[in-house]
Amino acid sequence: MATIKDIAEKAGVSIATVSRVLNYDQTLSVTDETRKRIFEIAESLSYKKKSVRKTNIPTKIAIISWYTEEEELEDLYYLSISIGITDRCQQRNISAVKYFYSSYEDLQEFGDVRGIIAVGKFSTAQAEKLMNITDNIIFVDCGPDDDRFDSVVVDFERATKSVIDYLLAKGHKSIGYIGGRETYRDQSDNILDLREKTFRQYLSDHGQFNESAVYIGNFTVKDGYRLMKQAIHDHGNNLPTAFFAGNDQIAIGCLQALNEENIHVPEEVNIIGLNDISVSKYVYPSLSTVKVHTELMGETAVDLLVERIEGRTIPKKVFIATNLIIRDSSF
Repeated sequence: MATIKDIAEKAGVSIATVSRVLNYDQTLSVTDETRKRIFEIAESLSYKKKSVRKTNIPTKIAIISWYTEEEELEDLYYLSISIGITDRCQQRNISAVKYFYSSYEDLQEFGDVRGIIAVGKFSTAQAEKLMNITDNIIFVDCGPDDDRFDSVVVDFERATKSVIDYLLAKGHKSIGYIGGRETYRDQSDNILDLREKTFRQYLSDHGQFNESAVYIGNFTVKDGYRLMKQAIHDHGNNLPTAFFAGNDQIAIGCLQALNEENIHVPEEVNIIGLNDISVSKYVYPSLSTVKVHTELMGETAVDLLVERIEGRTIPKKVFIATNLIIRDSSF
């Protein structure tokens, strides 16, 4: 079994650096290239962290998903987060009950729970309602109020910048974005998407932003296909030479549309997605993407909840690092 020492030797860094990178220590000052190298070596060596200590929590915790069960099964991003939560609960001997939460009318059904892990996008108003159940709440994939609640989120800003930096370094002068937007389940507001916001701002800073190359729909294969077809129609022979897709599902739809139009990837158009879902390496051409460590997000949420239950009161916001994986859909 691979050890941290093995990774450190191959990466040419100290054991302490490897340990801090693999534990997502945001205070560690290392380059993105070093982080990426450590993660890639760890993955190639099939490195597994040591098992964590078990926790004796006499009453249950609740896992609340903003999706329905059917929606989660179709979205590998949230399904993977859920798997990470479930596995960590088993490791720590925690009893967990999952709810696919579509309304806030039946709070009494939760009974006596010691804590909640809320997975998905929750508004401040929804977070307040969850406080009627317990004060121990961890939000995964959103942060309704950083001054009050713990959260585990993806560093979408850094992920988006890494994609743009890569494409600019490869000489692309015209870069498009195909993404999605979401609304809170209580319809209280639209959700700010940091991928789109960062794409607009960062390319503008480089003098390369083109509003006509931005297409927004839903985070689905269907909309990726539809929006790429629209981009091909709009731009014709002046189609951007690269597109960043807001997630891998969108990117896969883009690949299908480009293939139907006999536009070669990556020779004519580069495509980079985000998430690194399991099928990304098997589509044709294999998808370049930003890897999000979704199972780690779930594991981290459980660990934070245990800290809360054991008495921690100061809120924590944990950013999960990402790393760019280049496959055949870009060069």
